[in-house]
Amino acid sequence: MSSEPGAGYELPLRMLMAFRTIIDEVHAELARAGHPDLRPMHGFVFQAIGPHGTTAAELGQRLGVSKQAAGKTVESLERMGYVERATDPRDARRKIVRLTGRGLDSLARSAAAFDRIRARWAADLGADRLAALEADLRRLTPADFFRLDTPGWFGGA
Repeated sequence: MSSEPGAGYELPLRMLMAFRTIIDEVHAELARAGHPDLRPMHGFVFQAIGPHGTTAAELGQRLGVSKQAAGKTVESLERMGYVERATDPRDARRKIVRLTGRGLDSLARSAAAFDRIRARWAADLGADRLAALEADLRRLTPADFFRLDTPGWFGGA
């Protein structure tokens, strides 16, 4: 492969590396704040669970993985204290997965870390350049930019 700037493969790799740089920094902050076991995939899981909870089958569908893979992830997160299983108040036959206070804390800390990183990038690049980059990416990508099925697309949860 050529390392020539502008080579076709460089754009997706640079975008992936920008994503990875941000995610790695967020997870380093989370680890320092008492969440050392969280992995990038867990953020997708937490978003797929949502504020009202979901079933393991629905979680698997949202993530693009099997019900079994989703269940295994839920078991792991439950052991770490990030989620809990409870009876669905609308249907006692169903079990729903909900975020615990620990799970909600990790989301709040992640959001704050993302905001700090964005502010630093704005300072490094200039607010106008970062805003233009974001506007260009919005123009070039689908409106539903947050695809929860990314873990399944990458090969599983």
